[in-house]
Amino acid sequence: MQLGETLKAHIMQWLKTHNWQYSEWVYALIVAGFFLVTALVLHFLLHSVILRWFKRSAHKSQIPWSLALYQHKLLSRIALVFQGFVLLVQARIWLPKDSEIFSLVSAVAHLWILFYLLLSLFALLNFLEEIFRPASQKRNLPIRGIFQSIKLIAALIATIFALSLLIGKSPVLLFSGLGAMTAVLLLVFKDTILGFVAGIQLSANEMLAVGDWLEMPKFGADGEVIDISLTTVKVRNWDNTITTIPAYALIADSFKNWRGMTESGGRRIKRAIHIDATSVKFLQPEDIQRLRRAALLSDYIEQKLAEIESENNQTNFDLSSPVNGRRMTNLGTFRAYLRMYLKQHKFIHPNMTQIVRQLAPDAHGIPLEIYAFSNDTGWANYEAIQADIFDHIFAIVPEFGLRVYQAPSGYDMQNMGARTDT
Repeated sequence: MQLGETLKAHIMQWLKTHNWQYSEWVYALIVAGFFLVTALVLHFLLHSVILRWFKRSAHKSQIPWSLALYQHKLLSRIALVFQGFVLLVQARIWLPKDSEIFSLVSAVAHLWILFYLLLSLFALLNFLEEIFRPASQKRNLPIRGIFQSIKLIAALIATIFALSLLIGKSPVLLFSGLGAMTAVLLLVFKDTILGFVAGIQLSANEMLAVGDWLEMPKFGADGEVIDISLTTVKVRNWDNTITTIPAYALIADSFKNWRGMTESGGRRIKRAIHIDATSVKFLQPEDIQRLRRAALLSDYIEQKLAEIESENNQTNFDLSSPVNGRRMTNLGTFRAYLRMYLKQHKFIHPNMTQIVRQLAPDAHGIPLEIYAFSNDTGWANYEAIQADIFDHIFAIVPEFGLRVYQAPSGYDMQNMGARTDT
């Protein structure tokens, strides 16, 4: 005879000797009361004594992993799993296995253990994610997507085991039925599967990581990647709005990742000013003499004058005519000045491309484009550097006898009318 049946026989015999009516119900109440008292005492010891002591120790030590362990409630959920095991052991001791009440308590205990085992696994994965997040970001590993996949699979398996307990069937039968449900599961979890595959591709090809500057106009995203999960990528735009992008869309569509710019240490400046074509002319001797005083131009002017004089002496052209021979122009000298200016600028990257080029003239004049890279990639600093450079350019243009093209404004029309009246 089993221990439960023996204990029940002794207690029932004692109840009958004392003429207790409804002995079965009294026995059931005694067992339930014992279960309840044991559960309360055990819960108090685990949660109010042991775990509270661990909480105080974690806050005193300030060790990151111990604080994370407490914050994600891993130990409290393991304690609840242990309480479920204690309930199951008590049922096996106090209740006969062939009784209905044993079947009920056993099913409740198994479901309790299964549920809190699943929550314990979730807490463990959250704990590991927080601990390994810095290393995963350095190696560009989609650790969150992997852990979310594990959670999804674990939840599916736990659901199958819970159903098998409730219907009294072997879980093997339910697992075998998954084959017929594959098409349905693929349809239901389509985004999850696509997101998981996309996460692996993004990681393997080092296409995206948390902290990158992502630009994807199709989804209105232009900002910093703050989270990469199993199915979505969250981007905090520069206006502090949040854009959520399906992970698989990053594989299916194109996007711009500015990480290369940040890692290179240089941010491109590509902007043009428009010179009024009617202000372009040959430099006169007095202009050359005045521009010689510019420190950035003195060597260039001397070298250019010697080169032009050498070539002109080899020809028999009549140099009194402006159409004969070579001469310096104010626009060419201005381009040379800008090249020297960029070369000595302390905020222009010296090892990256520096070009001052003349683009095709149009209705707005002659575009003169500055193409260079600042050595500071921060947005605010970059804009300040670019603005300072062009402030100087606009201010120095008249020194070369050039004019910046600008469409006539209302102020110009008023001055024109005033001159006409006079």
